Amino acid sequence: MTTSSELIAGRIVGVFGLRGECKIDATRVGTDALAAGSVVAVRLPDGTEQHLRVRSARLHKGRPLAAFDGFEDIAAAQRLIGATLALDRASVVLGPGEYLDADLAGCVLVDPQGREIGRVSAVEHYPGQDMLVVGSARTLVPLVAAFVKSVDVTAKRIGVDLPPGLLDDREAESA
Repeated sequence: MTTSSELIAGRIVGVFGLRGECKIDATRVGTDALAAGSVVAVRLPDGTEQHLRVRSARLHKGRPLAAFDGFEDIAAAQRLIGATLALDRASVVLGPGEYLDADLAGCVLVDPQGREIGRVSAVEHYPGQDMLVVGSARTLVPLVAAFVKSVDVTAKRIGVDLPPGLLDDREAESA
């Protein structure tokens, strides 16, 4: 289980080559944040945990590969298969307009007049764009500039300008 200061970076799903590289099924955070010299918390399927230094990290045909100090060959790396990787949240650098799912969950959506119109319960990722999951009906709001005008994770507020009916069918009928 991760702590509030940790982010899941991915899971080790296999080995690659002869030098102990591990195939990583990475989260979006892990794809960018796994780098040589970084330290990750590794939780093995049996529940044991250790901190490992990333010896090398690279992409191979779109899949992240990472090698860890102390796991220099196939036999050693195979012991890591199934392990979950977690990063210290402070080590993850976000660019402008990038947010962590955990930071968006719980935010209140406000319309251009400042009225609260829903609360984000989760973020889902689709090939076209990410979606905010809003309210008990789990309405999907595209996380795109056309609809999302401002994000303030500190204040837990997201300013939106949504088309009529996106959150409430009655609005569409009266428009």
